[in-house]
Amino acid sequence: MIDAADIIRSGSSILFVTLDSLRYDVARDALDAGRTPQLARLLPAGGWERRQTPGSFTLPAHMAFFSGFLPKLPHPQQPPRLWECRPPAFKRPHPGTFVFEAANLLQGLALHGYRSVCIGGVTYFSRETPLGSVLPEMFDEDHWEPRFCSPEPDSTRHQVDRALAVADHYTGRPLLLFVNVSATHVPHGHYLGASTDTRASQQAALAYADEHLAHLITSLTSRGRWLIIMCADHGDAYGDDGFHGRGIAHPAVMNVPFATLVRG
Repeated sequence: MIDAADIIRSGSSILFVTLDSLRYDVARDALDAGRTPQLARLLPAGGWERRQTPGSFTLPAHMAFFSGFLPKLPHPQQPPRLWECRPPAFKRPHPGTFVFEAANLLQGLALHGYRSVCIGGVTYFSRETPLGSVLPEMFDEDHWEPRFCSPEPDSTRHQVDRALAVADHYTGRPLLLFVNVSATHVPHGHYLGASTDTRASQQAALAYADEHLAHLITSLTSRGRWLIIMCADHGDAYGDDGFHGRGIAHPAVMNVPFATLVRG
């Protein structure tokens, strides 16, 4: 298991990547088909874990993540949590869980000298609307541009370039670097030259993002030890049982890929 408490006590930085809207079955099939060869080199043995998200669309899922509630395994036995807000006295967290004395993870990490930086993707991180300011407002620093958003076909490269520039700027300081990858969020039909979004076009979007995400991870971990968390916030339905979109408790939406690793 990963001892997040020890990692944070040591001042190792954290990369937290959410692949927005990425279905578990799409991520698994892309891996099995060899369409994400760079991530395949980096993922733990066994590849993506199937987990269940605490939120069926971007806002509640990320609020849960930053409050200590990451996606859970779809069976009763759960590994220790990576982090959680200090619980009531009757509950004893696992010694490897980072327990923060704050209302959310970002404030809790700040008490340990961490700088939290958001590289936004979808418009929930854009500050273009009042609701689009809720999540970025939680960070010490946030970055968003239209070219980071999913209609831009090279969005992940732009996001990774900014993330690496941020990491360079804070060299020597513990950093929580959060990246919300928008390429896997609709619209992604353009990766297949189509006007509609499907499982196939989401897989093509993930295949596009593969080399850029691997570049981000390998570049960061060449400089020191990082805790890396990669997961989707939710999935998307593309006509499954007649459903489309997200915000519904359908398996296509609730089952998400998840991976954690320590490198460097």
